[in-house]
Amino acid sequence: MGLNNIITIDKEIMGGQPVFTGTRVPVESLFDHLEAGISLDEFLEQFPSVIRMQAIALLDAANKIMTSKNLSEIYETIA
Repeated sequence: MGLNNIITIDKEIMGGQPVFTGTRVPVESLFDHLEAGISLDEFLEQFPSVIRMQAIALLDAANKIMTSKNLSEIYETIA
């Protein structure tokens, strides 16, 4: 699944905040829910417009970034 199938960044949607493609659900909300101890299943129940495959692909992408050998370079690029 390509990044554009997972995340949309458009200033006309939620002021440019990254959202799950095809929704108005901010990507940040998934991480906030998981941090609060809410399961992925519960998150998906609360936000039925988010497709399970999107959420899993997002978590996989975050995992790849955070475990990259080039993490410091990635961080410097986005910081």
